[in-house]
Amino acid sequence: MITLKEALTLSKAELQIFKDDLKTQIEANPELNAYIDVNSAGDGVPIAIKDNIQVKDWSVTSGSNILQGYIAPYNATVINKLTNAGLSAFGRVNMDEFAMGSTTESSFYGKTLNPINAEYVPGGSSGGSAAAVGAGLAIAALGSDTGGSIRQPAAFCGIVGMKPTYGRVSRYGLGAYASSLDQIGPMTQNVEDAAILYDIISGSCEKDSTNAQRDEKVVPSLNAERKLTIAILPKYLESASQDVKDAYAKAIEALKSQGHTIVEHEMLDAKFDISAYYITATAEATTNLARYDGIRYGNRVDGKNLEETFIKTRSEGFGDEVKRRIMLGNFVLSSGYYEAYYVKAQKTRHIIKDAYAKIFEEVDLILSPIAPGVAPKFGELSKPMDMYLSDIYSISVNLAGLPALSLPIMKNADGMPVGLQLIAPAFDEQTLFDGSLSLEREIGYKV
Repeated sequence: MITLKEALTLSKAELQIFKDDLKTQIEANPELNAYIDVNSAGDGVPIAIKDNIQVKDWSVTSGSNILQGYIAPYNATVINKLTNAGLSAFGRVNMDEFAMGSTTESSFYGKTLNPINAEYVPGGSSGGSAAAVGAGLAIAALGSDTGGSIRQPAAFCGIVGMKPTYGRVSRYGLGAYASSLDQIGPMTQNVEDAAILYDIISGSCEKDSTNAQRDEKVVPSLNAERKLTIAILPKYLESASQDVKDAYAKAIEALKSQGHTIVEHEMLDAKFDISAYYITATAEATTNLARYDGIRYGNRVDGKNLEETFIKTRSEGFGDEVKRRIMLGNFVLSSGYYEAYYVKAQKTRHIIKDAYAKIFEEVDLILSPIAPGVAPKFGELSKPMDMYLSDIYSISVNLAGLPALSLPIMKNADGMPVGLQLIAPAFDEQTLFDGSLSLEREIGYKV
């Protein structure tokens, strides 16, 4: 598979030949179930698009039954930015329903397989994006990250996944899960491609009230020669598998060999991250999904009256995981529990943000795990609590609104990729890419 950087140099004729061949390969590999559908009619370098990002005149369903048949009336801002830069939306890729999940098993379209080994999950919720890039069925893809949904599947599929600072990429046209946490980002074959795609999709957007209205760019060629101070978190690895610990040790040695300064720091117990995240995310999800009632949005299931229509529509339209999170969100926002849960979660979120800020007073980047282990096999996260706890290392980044990049470090004895993430201060994507490229070059892992 050619890289994004290489694809941008192709002539129009060469690009069309490549896209036709890519479509043929996708059609020849239906068992992976990474793509929901393919639309190769657009001009430009083909980019796979997660099914919660609107492309005008395309179906967009967020992996849910309740939105079957819905056609997007406009482009998301990121789609317009792609088009203006000579790229094009190529096809919709699979995802957990409304981005709620860590395995892509909750999708209405069925599960996506891990391209490295079909017995393992590809991660979630951007599992289709990660699997498509990892399988060589996409040059690059767009995903969305609410609590690790770009970085975790990227790690499980052995690719690069980047979550920008909250507000750096417009959310206009993104199907909302948790509005204060969601962020669109690139999923690519290497760090430089991630920087190129990030530059294209980031920047100002007057249609998004949460947009930071900042247009500075990173240097696409990057500066891997910078010597940085990078924090490691030895005690933070207590819940990690031996594979992750081995990858962490390998990454530390690689960073040292590149001339970076390594210092030890401590983070808050991750149990606070889990609690604050799931209270915040489910509360916001409850509000965002209230519109899907069969009247304003969603397929209607008629009942005897308006109330029964509403109940039937949502009962039949939403899957189990979405219903579970809606109920939890309603509970933490209900009278008598708002102060006990939601308000405390927001106070905890502020403490988490302050803890990161204190570390960044002394360092440029933080090296952290993304998940406790490699991709689990299908069925191993069948209990909801097990799935929620698998997010233990990724969600604090979203709570603090920071940029982070996942990259593969090694493969374990079973041949499964082990990824780690670098985390940077808010709006310092340049340093994030610089440090990531330095680590990637020393590690030498190839997708």
